[in-house]
Amino acid sequence: MRRRTFLTLSAVPALRAQSRYQSSATIKAGFAEADITPEIGMEQPGGYGKVFHKVVHDPCKARVAVFDDGRKRTALVGLDALMVPRQLVLAARREIEAQCGIPGDAVLINASHSHSSGPTGMVQPGDFDDASPLVRTLGYEKSSAADPRYLKLVQSQIVKAVCEANSRRSEMHCGTGSGIEDKVAFNRRFRMLNGRTFTHPGQGNVDIVKPAGPIDPEVGVIGGWTRDGKLAGCVVNYACHATAGPGGISANWIYWMEKAIRGFYGPQVVVVFLQGACGDITQVDNRNPFQHPGSPEWSELVGGRIGAEAVRTLLSMHRGALTPVDYRSKVLRIPRRKPSPEKLRQSMEMVKREPKEVGVTEWTFAKETVLLDHLLKREPVADVEVQVIQIGNAVVVSNPAEYFVDFGLEIKAKSHFPFTFPAELSNGCVGYVPTEEALSESGGGYETRLTYYSNLEPAAGRLIANAGIQLANQLTPGPAPTPPKAKPAAGPWQYGNVPPELFD
Repeated sequence: MRRRTFLTLSAVPALRAQSRYQSSATIKAGFAEADITPEIGMEQPGGYGKVFHKVVHDPCKARVAVFDDGRKRTALVGLDALMVPRQLVLAARREIEAQCGIPGDAVLINASHSHSSGPTGMVQPGDFDDASPLVRTLGYEKSSAADPRYLKLVQSQIVKAVCEANSRRSEMHCGTGSGIEDKVAFNRRFRMLNGRTFTHPGQGNVDIVKPAGPIDPEVGVIGGWTRDGKLAGCVVNYACHATAGPGGISANWIYWMEKAIRGFYGPQVVVVFLQGACGDITQVDNRNPFQHPGSPEWSELVGGRIGAEAVRTLLSMHRGALTPVDYRSKVLRIPRRKPSPEKLRQSMEMVKREPKEVGVTEWTFAKETVLLDHLLKREPVADVEVQVIQIGNAVVVSNPAEYFVDFGLEIKAKSHFPFTFPAELSNGCVGYVPTEEALSESGGGYETRLTYYSNLEPAAGRLIANAGIQLANQLTPGPAPTPPKAKPAAGPWQYGNVPPELFD
């Protein structure tokens, strides 16, 4: 009796890798993750007031990829977090360099901007210790604030995950690629009949003229396979706000993206997500005439489709040695915008009253004006780090802003690299950075409001883009991995090299 051999679905990717990619060209890489799930009762960030977590839906993580070409090492860290404070980044880098030798300038720490994550922002510990009693109350008791205990956890887990990924380094076949997912991300800003721009004007609003900007549908991917053909980890870059929360503590749609990739390649895969330039991009389609999905279906839809496109990209990826590994960084000093004396006076009067008396929205942004005034006295100029990390023929170009997509697309267009992945909210946080047009008379919208969180001068976006392009183009893309060439055929397929057979 003839025996048949059956392969499980999970074994197919490994078999394909072994049969199709027998290359001696490798690079050392390591992947790891660590838990940063906040406790029930901690603050849920993402707004300008206090909201507290009541349930856990899925874990929040610090995910890490380390690449080593034998000359230089770099670490890419993806956090399930609204933002990552600058001081935490600097402290984590010092520990990483001391413990495993990766230079601080070679470590990129990116926040996914998950609105369902732990309290890493927005007000930081100590920001208002020297303020008046009123301003101190507004900052610490009436605003979304980071938890010092949680910040310590995140810092220690970042260091732990980077050092673990570094220790796991082994020879791998790596590759780069990109796909397109254009059905789940939408520009949330619209030109209106009144000549201005509104953010989220609402479904069915007849005054909508057209979107005020594009989207970036590219799903950028870097993959790393072990010598026996198993996917150890991947880096995924995509531009969409992580605001499709399922209810409760969650990595947001990134959780379903990870599920989609692991569902095909296995639970061992570490999925490092780097948020793209999505300051004006969300999952909300304001021109959709039908009801939006509920939670968690919306997160599942967004993450599932992006994850599926990442899988498609990984399957088509040529693998080999992604070299060289390199990095550059530059810290820009960018002034902050100032509220007018009259606006500050009105805001100070308003915050002394109850929000319901003056309107919750008006009171909230009056509070932000008062807090910004205190910040300007202490820090009128912001440190803005622009960093680039090269992995072979791909480059990650990062900044600490909620960065408008136009800038991300421009960086891609002007980069010399075949794969350029913008990564916003990296190595700090300076709030929304819109285009200069958005801050002009024809602009407007939520992202242009002057707040304690968002306040850089109008030229900031251009300065950041120019610096990122300049740094990226100081580096030379490495060669693209290619599969082995086919041997010339000895002759045609004998089943197929026949003339047509005709019968009477």
